[in-house]
Amino acid sequence: MKEPDTMLRSLTLFFIALCASVAVLAQDAPAPAPAAEPAGESAAAAPAESFQGLDQEVQALKKEVLDLNRELFVLEEDLLFPANTQVAVFVSMDVGEFFALDSVTLKLDNKEVANYLYTEREAQALLKGGVHRVYIGNLKAGDHELLALFTGQGPHVRDYRRGATIKLTKGVGAKYVELKISDRAVKAQPEFVVKEWE
Repeated sequence: MKEPDTMLRSLTLFFIALCASVAVLAQDAPAPAPAAEPAGESAAAAPAESFQGLDQEVQALKKEVLDLNRELFVLEEDLLFPANTQVAVFVSMDVGEFFALDSVTLKLDNKEVANYLYTEREAQALLKGGVHRVYIGNLKAGDHELLALFTGQGPHVRDYRRGATIKLTKGVGAKYVELKISDRAVKAQPEFVVKEWE
């Protein structure tokens, strides 16, 4: 008894799929050409207008896809890193006469969470006032320790490695931390400051 029902259901689904395919093909089929087209500019203008209309549709679709992608990115960040557990770490530079940044390594509670190698272009962008988000993650409420290790070239073009530590107290709401590299002109040395944003 079940076999005829299954066959009937399969045939019905096949028929629906076949009808849908025919409908799609009929929509995609080019419209028949008029019987007597006047020769000259109007015949050449029709394909150009058609192409222009198609191009506008494609541009509109691209814009919709970009808008949708942006919305999905924001939604993904909200879902993966909710505000009550979110922690974000940013790197910024000031002047940069005594230090050329190569890389930053972050350890949170003695666990390495980020390691970023900067290109020359990215380092120049930081010197021009840019700020780079080097890490975003989730952190439970309580006390934590953040260690940042900076590698690069220090004074007299020597390899330079320096660390900076901060004790964090994570409460309700997002926590933002800035790793700021600046020049200490008095000692002719770079200075590494870790501070929390309010």
